Amino acid sequence: MTRVLALLMIAVSLPLAAGSALVFTKWLPDDVARYEDYRASERCPSRSTPEAWWEDCLREVELTVVDTVVKSGGKSSEYTATVDGKRFHGERLHGKQFHGVLDFGDPGPLLRTLEAGDRAVGTVWRGDIVALTKDGVRQKTSDEPRDEPQMIAAAGAGLGLLAVLGLVFGTVRLLAPRHSGPFTWKGSGKGLLVTSVVATFGVGLPAVWLGLPWQFVAPVIVAVVLGAGVLLLGGGHRGSAVPGAR
Repeated sequence: MTRVLALLMIAVSLPLAAGSALVFTKWLPDDVARYEDYRASERCPSRSTPEAWWEDCLREVELTVVDTVVKSGGKSSEYTATVDGKRFHGERLHGKQFHGVLDFGDPGPLLRTLEAGDRAVGTVWRGDIVALTKDGVRQKTSDEPRDEPQMIAAAGAGLGLLAVLGLVFGTVRLLAPRHSGPFTWKGSGKGLLVTSVVATFGVGLPAVWLGLPWQFVAPVIVAVVLGAGVLLLGGGHRGSAVPGAR
């Protein structure tokens, strides 16, 4: 049974490692590049006629509010606005009617004031409505690119650490099931798992709030977990060595 669990731990660590690699090689670079492109975007020429819904410039379109949902309740929170308006169809503008739901991260400052029938202006970039404006009040939608790569880097580091834990603990228990020492769930596994999760969010979220460089996030998380590993594994080793000395 111990060997089966060890093999399972090793097997689970492989997709976690792949996920960590994808975060740093695909998700994070793409997110940073998308935000930089958005920040560098200029308004589309006012008299230009768009040929496609997907544009690199910022274009404003008139929208009519159909319905709004402002529901606060923790995980069940919902902040949306259903809008209608002309949009691009295929590769050219044919005046087709667009009907869609815009997601927001919070109710204000605009969403809470909107009512059915209100006219608003949507800012479009690369096919997404990234902001809604009415009477000078502007609110970003959830589709607007954000400068928050810190949490993505934290997620990649967290996945990588979980992969390492699964691989190391699984390998030790597979090769030496009766002499795994501190490499057990009660020995240090639980503490390292909790430390990895806490470090991921405990470093990632403050880094986002403070606007710290994302390049420092992963090294700090790894350092925290390594420090915890030294303490837990070292303590476990000393604890297991005592009975043997008798």
